[in-house]
Amino acid sequence: MPPSSSSRKSSPENEYAMSLAEADMSLDNPHNATLDTTTTTTTHHHHHSFLHSSPSPSNNKATAAAQPLFESSSNNNYSKWNVAEARMELRKASKITSTYGLKLSTKWICEQLIGLPPSPPPSSFNGTNHFFTPFEEENENDATLYAKSLLDLGEYERAALVLSSGNNASAVAGSTIPPPLEELSSLGFFIRCYALYMAGERRKGEDVEELREPLERTKLRNPNLTQLSHELYDYYTSGALDAFGLYIYGVVLKELQNTPSASSTTTKIRPSSSVHHAQDIVPPPSPHSILLQSILQFPYNWSAWLDLSELCVQDSTIHSDVEEVLRPILGHWMYHFFCVHLFLENQVNENAIMVMEKLIHGTTATDTIDHETNRGAGGGETLSTTGMFVQSPYIQSQLAVAHYNLRDFDEAQRHFIALSERDSLRLDQMDIYSNILYVKEDRVSLSQLAHRAVKIDKYRPETCCIVGNYYSLKAQHEKAVQYFQRALKLDRSYLSAWTLMGHEYVEMKNTAAAIEAYRRAVDINERDYRAWYGLGQTYEILNMLFYALFYFNKAAALRPYDARMWCAIGNCYLGLDRRADAIRSYERAVSNNDGEGIATKKLATLYREDGDVERAARCYLRHLELRFQAQQVNPSPDGGYPGENDLEVVVNSVQVDAPDAEALLYLAYYHRDNGEFETAAMCCSRLLEYPGREKEEGKALLREIRSRMDRRGGGGDKEGGGGTSKRGKSSSSRNSRRMMDSSMSMDRSRIGGGNDNSLDSSAVVESSFEFSP
Repeated sequence: MPPSSSSRKSSPENEYAMSLAEADMSLDNPHNATLDTTTTTTTHHHHHSFLHSSPSPSNNKATAAAQPLFESSSNNNYSKWNVAEARMELRKASKITSTYGLKLSTKWICEQLIGLPPSPPPSSFNGTNHFFTPFEEENENDATLYAKSLLDLGEYERAALVLSSGNNASAVAGSTIPPPLEELSSLGFFIRCYALYMAGERRKGEDVEELREPLERTKLRNPNLTQLSHELYDYYTSGALDAFGLYIYGVVLKELQNTPSASSTTTKIRPSSSVHHAQDIVPPPSPHSILLQSILQFPYNWSAWLDLSELCVQDSTIHSDVEEVLRPILGHWMYHFFCVHLFLENQVNENAIMVMEKLIHGTTATDTIDHETNRGAGGGETLSTTGMFVQSPYIQSQLAVAHYNLRDFDEAQRHFIALSERDSLRLDQMDIYSNILYVKEDRVSLSQLAHRAVKIDKYRPETCCIVGNYYSLKAQHEKAVQYFQRALKLDRSYLSAWTLMGHEYVEMKNTAAAIEAYRRAVDINERDYRAWYGLGQTYEILNMLFYALFYFNKAAALRPYDARMWCAIGNCYLGLDRRADAIRSYERAVSNNDGEGIATKKLATLYREDGDVERAARCYLRHLELRFQAQQVNPSPDGGYPGENDLEVVVNSVQVDAPDAEALLYLAYYHRDNGEFETAAMCCSRLLEYPGREKEEGKALLREIRSRMDRRGGGGDKEGGGGTSKRGKSSSSRNSRRMMDSSMSMDRSRIGGGNDNSLDSSAVVESSFEFSP
């Protein structure tokens, strides 16, 4: 997910959040792990074959393949979206996914259904772009209906056994389930496979709890995967799998691919119902090709899209294949939802927001939407009432997550407040909202959120994390750890709880427990940069700088445009006395909008010690500008300079603390040496307000400057032209300031490799781990 949203292990629908592998993300080109958004609006008029065509049938099954639930006409055009048509499709899709027991997909579909604006009744709309083939619940046999009821109650092994052949009375829990019944319908076969998969997942979770060794935990796998892969392969080769049979087959292949101990199983598969000849041993199809077939047959199964996105994150080389196979539906809004999820997973949050704006406004709006004029629709208190998915809770929650990832906490908070007002009992993603309140130190709002969450459901992992954040903000770290541990008892795969618990252990100086918590988080999701960053911080506390540098580099590989990652790397290099590497790291941080001013301050000190006066002055000035921006009630949205008289505004308005006093004193000497006495005197006058050694040094320097001004001016200030001379000197100071600004911009371009567009579209920043969850 999002990096930050919760993921329950109650079905294979959210298995994608359990074991995301590290994508091949280049530091120079972060878009390697994302799909190109320019393809999402392309219109196509013809079909393309699957990546791997199904093998010719090797045996005959009693049950023929079900007709596709979704068909595409050769003249389909998805470039124009229709609300009434989308409503009709979503209603039908919700009934189908509910029949197949995919609860989370059904919930997601219905969230988009209520997000559509009012439109004529679906029965009065006769869509021609695409259609569902007639789907009616077949006259299922009694065993299928019984198995479905057991599946709904979570009795997975019993459900699978009911639809299996042989003597069920002699079956033992945990033993191999007999083969499926003959004459099973597509629904019955899916329910059996789904139940067998979930039974294995439950058993794997129980075994994980009994192991303490991290390496042993990673070797565990679903014990039913091998049996499922053979049975599904037989049905696949005979063409007997419908869209949902293909989906569960893709999930099984994905899990086998992600399990190291299963390499021997996934290499070759021998059909179990045919004569075993050498030519019968064939490699299995790839997981993404099977999922793509399922999506093309039924594109409304959100679970299939999530599993496909996990594969795309793991392996960026399949992106071209995915786009080629999905070419018939690239203009469909389901593909846009897929792009949003994939962009958020890869931390390309600006692109995700852009696609979500299109989903809100629909295809009737212009492709380029001004963000400021769109705040009422795409962000703010409420969404608009005209467009496409204008009231979708899912889109609004993802907008909140995207702005949270961009450190736009005010905008993210507005989205969460709007979600709470529309659905006061909602707990999904509210733990992220508690992170925002923690960072903003809004104790009152966080307390209210915690009380509300406890009243809704005290035994939800989100509730436990919210309460844990509340106690952490009150500096009651032991109590916070208790609530994070309670969240993990409810869901051992709840990533946020492991990471937050690691932060609490760091605060408690329990470094061993912190390392264990962060490692468990990495085991669940190798792309969680917060856990890697936390490991780096912990080893930095232990003064094991080589270890810390390794983990900080892992975090920077996942977030190459996060200035805090490069500041941490620079600190390690500085501790290892590698000044050149430290300077390069801090310069990389400055080029990626170091909003906290840490890198500029460090660079200024290093340049000053190296005798590079010009660069040191630029860094000190940039540090003051960042401090000025941070102290404003309504800072400039682009993080730029205040205005025409920015130097005077910054120097006269910034609140002087210890780092600022050092910067002002250096700039005073710098401008004095350059003959800009008025600017130097202005810097010195601000030091008179600071109660430190810089105050006395500033007084002495101010007296010297005034003496020089008197000798040079020769009483000119008393004449009418004196004021003009002073204004001319201020103009000279501003010109010098503009020249330094231009030089700083050139340095940024040099550091960033000249790829300004990629920097702008992927520069994403997160809240500091030193004072936030």
